[in-house]
Amino acid sequence: MAVQNSLANRQTKTGLTAYLTQDAVKKQINSVVGGKNGTRFISSIVSAVQTTPALQECTNPSILSAALLGEALNLSPSPQLGQFYMVPFDNKKKGVKEAQFQLGYKGYVQLAERSGYYKKLNVLAIKEGELVRYDPLNEEIEVDLIEDDVLREETPAMGYYAMFEYENGFRKTLYWSKKKMLAHAEKYSQAFKRNGGAKSLELLEQGKIPEKEMWKYSSFWFKDFDGMAMKTMLRQLISKWGIMSIDLQTAVDKDMAVIHEDGSAEYVENEQEEENVVAEQELHEVSEESGQNEARNSGNTGEAAQPVQEADGQMSMEDAFFSQPS
Repeated sequence: MAVQNSLANRQTKTGLTAYLTQDAVKKQINSVVGGKNGTRFISSIVSAVQTTPALQECTNPSILSAALLGEALNLSPSPQLGQFYMVPFDNKKKGVKEAQFQLGYKGYVQLAERSGYYKKLNVLAIKEGELVRYDPLNEEIEVDLIEDDVLREETPAMGYYAMFEYENGFRKTLYWSKKKMLAHAEKYSQAFKRNGGAKSLELLEQGKIPEKEMWKYSSFWFKDFDGMAMKTMLRQLISKWGIMSIDLQTAVDKDMAVIHEDGSAEYVENEQEEENVVAEQELHEVSEESGQNEARNSGNTGEAAQPVQEADGQMSMEDAFFSQPS
């Protein structure tokens, strides 16, 4: 079985290169990136796929469509930059694996700053011991950041803070405790909840998960909880109180979707946002009080929900990572 999988991967990788250099496909690529950038674009896709073995099993058109969307938004597919990702998804209904477009939190920042509306935009994980005070009424935060970069990197997060300021001086901030973020992840990510959620994440962080069981925890909420948390903070903040450019709206609308050749999006497990997500969990946090006060004062009903379509027998985006190797 391992030999067959290895052979299939090599065939898929070769097939992708050949697919991308077909005349019709090159014409499609050039219409988006321009003739001079076609070679660079093809190289970037091949490189991104090579660094993610599971992507090598995805259909070529789905890989191209996800990459073209990222290119149209002027975002890099490099996993190291974290602007957007092409994520494998096991479409059992079709019997194939497809690549999904997933916006990273750094992509959010790039698109928002590029719009020209924001004078300042920041999102930060607040580490244990750093929070001195957060005033949800006046939206004021006081922190004592750990000065040693290495020590700060190793210190667990206790919460997440995001803020923006317009050129005209209007300012908005948001703070969530980690407890609130964990409840959000368990409520809106079936893959995270199904594999133990907060309890499993704690065990992972403590290095107590056996190596043979690590395949269960490849969800982005397990692999990069802080990254997903910061993306959630930006999405909550900007969608409710910020101005969204056309590019940013496009990225949000097609986040965590398989992009078809005709440009339509098939949503699988989109992280929908709703008001009082954690209020239902009865978590009495300072940050929760802030969210409730903001909702009452703004009259905003929250972010427009993205459609979710989980067909029978179809695995979610994050479930695609959970296929145990043969």
